Amino acid sequence: MFDLIARVFGREDASKDVAKERLRLVLVHDRASLSPQALENLKNDLLKVISEYMDIDDQGFRVDFSRHDDAMALVANIPIRKAKNHSL
Repeated sequence: MFDLIARVFGREDASKDVAKERLRLVLVHDRASLSPQALENLKNDLLKVISEYMDIDDQGFRVDFSRHDDAMALVANIPIRKAKNHSL
């Protein structure tokens, strides 16, 4: 009975999605040969450098890896609020 109620209200789907996302992250880390700390450092470095040129929404900032055939790609989602004025 509880399973039926949980399915109706979406609790099972939410926990399934969380587990799926965690598994995906573990697989990505293994394929990229990066530790979770190294990935976090990469994110922080990217955020720092890009922030010098653009005002970004760091809450929506996301860095991930994608695999296409035999190649790995670094994919970044960087919500930009506006470009900063840098004169040369």
